[in-house]
Amino acid sequence: MLVKQRQAPHTSDQINSHAVVTPVGAKHHAGRFEELGDEVHRYVKQAKTENTRRAYRADWDDFSNWCEKYRRQPLPAAPDTVAYYLADRSKDLKTSTLQRRLATIAEAHREAGFESPTKSSQVKSVWAGIRCEKGVAQNHKKPTLTKHIREMVSHLPDGLLGVRDRALLLLGFAGAMRRSELVGLDVTDVALTDEGLVVLIRKSKTDQVKEGRKIGIPRGEHTETCPVRAVLAWLDEADIKEGALFRSVNKHGHVMGTRLSDRTVAEVVKRSLVAAGKSARGFAAHSLRAGLITQAAMNDVPERAIQEQSGHKSLLVMRRYIRDGSLFRQNAAAKVGL
Repeated sequence: MLVKQRQAPHTSDQINSHAVVTPVGAKHHAGRFEELGDEVHRYVKQAKTENTRRAYRADWDDFSNWCEKYRRQPLPAAPDTVAYYLADRSKDLKTSTLQRRLATIAEAHREAGFESPTKSSQVKSVWAGIRCEKGVAQNHKKPTLTKHIREMVSHLPDGLLGVRDRALLLLGFAGAMRRSELVGLDVTDVALTDEGLVVLIRKSKTDQVKEGRKIGIPRGEHTETCPVRAVLAWLDEADIKEGALFRSVNKHGHVMGTRLSDRTVAEVVKRSLVAAGKSARGFAAHSLRAGLITQAAMNDVPERAIQEQSGHKSLLVMRRYIRDGSLFRQNAAAKVGL
């Protein structure tokens, strides 16, 4: 309980004769309160993923630098400052990036206890005009379909690096996994059964409270593209018993103790495509996740089964990939005798 101190006397005599006594334990409680403040700050940080926090920092730095350049105050920012910023940066940035910048500016003001300038009619009008002129369609990463995966794994390098990359690609594809989910796996999150692997995803982009979910990774029809065989081979040859499932491999072919970064997944995807003689343009780590969803839709897998594997909370979001996979199935133009 916070204790209100007595008001200090006004004269020097009174100060000498009526010294303010600090209650016993007050310093201890004050120190404990500061510790609780640190805990609050830590929990607030945990509410967002590291990738989200990194993006917010980059967004805020961009806005702050712009404000400094034009001698504007970033916090609290005036509505016309944000409106001018949007108009200026729309020349170089995508609509989706600008939308995230707006969210960052709003979040910064909320955390600082200020009214967000993004709610003003001026900012809303400018933002609506930008959306109409530039459009809001997002450029999704190209999916790695089964045919791509077969070519990619057939051109992997020899040694432990190739063994790891095979397991990474096949597990990421078969599980329709986000890159953060893939590199976040520990050995204890993977269990072998008669049917295949049961993989526990402890935390994901849409599951920040770590409720977790399990997905099944069935055995493949072909030895070279079987995700179960690939993961078991990696664990065996790398002699990994505990800790991170996917780790760095140095230039001498030695397995390191460090967990892979999520950026490495994108590098593996691009490197494998190039090795297979394909262009890596438009492909990234997300291509594995998009690839399984798209290929499953092309093979008439029910939406519910795809959603169970991908972990999508929203069917509307998942259907963006399904639509791409369904462009030539039951196509009207294919049925008119051209």
